[in-house]
Amino acid sequence: MHDIERFIDGFQSFQRRHFEDQSSPERKTHEAASPTTLVIGCCDARVEPATLLGCDPGEIFNIRDMANLVPSYGGSNGHQGVPAALQFAVTQLKVKRIIVLGHSGCGGIRAIMDGQFSSAGGTDFLGRWANIADPAKYGVRQKLGSADRAEQYRACELAAILVSLKNLESFPWIAERMAQGELTLHGWYFDMEAGALLAYTPGSDTFEPLVGPLAAQPA
Repeated sequence: MHDIERFIDGFQSFQRRHFEDQSSPERKTHEAASPTTLVIGCCDARVEPATLLGCDPGEIFNIRDMANLVPSYGGSNGHQGVPAALQFAVTQLKVKRIIVLGHSGCGGIRAIMDGQFSSAGGTDFLGRWANIADPAKYGVRQKLGSADRAEQYRACELAAILVSLKNLESFPWIAERMAQGELTLHGWYFDMEAGALLAYTPGSDTFEPLVGPLAAQPA
């Protein structure tokens, strides 16, 4: 079966599963979406936030881009799409939390670490976007220059989440709502190999398990 036919069959299955019940959440999504959480995730097809977090349509507001990066406020002139979606979520939807969701095996981070996007001028959109992760890339090279590539890739995946969190704080309407206690920022990391979810803990400056691997959980 061709992909397009699979997608049509998939929608029909979704339709039967969720729309036959007149009271289902999906029946009400056309009225108004009022999510309280914004998730900034990678556009990697394996990392779909609503699927990972078990959310129904309308429960979370999504921004997805290469390597779940967020540009800084001062450097966002060439990256209007993400800041526009951010501003909508924060000032219009009034979300209460923003989660930057990174993941292991990120092809974008791997390419950034390997220098595949070296040019950043003209119409090289990849190069310009990859530059957002420069602090993470150079920090890993400085601290783990002699480590194997797999360790460097993982370290950069984690460090890039922190870059995005720092950049989020540079937006005035985010900083204002944080100062008022109306908005919190979170850095999460999906370990695809282990099937675990980690969260950044500022106090220890480390990523700690939110949900450990199944093998490590009590039966």
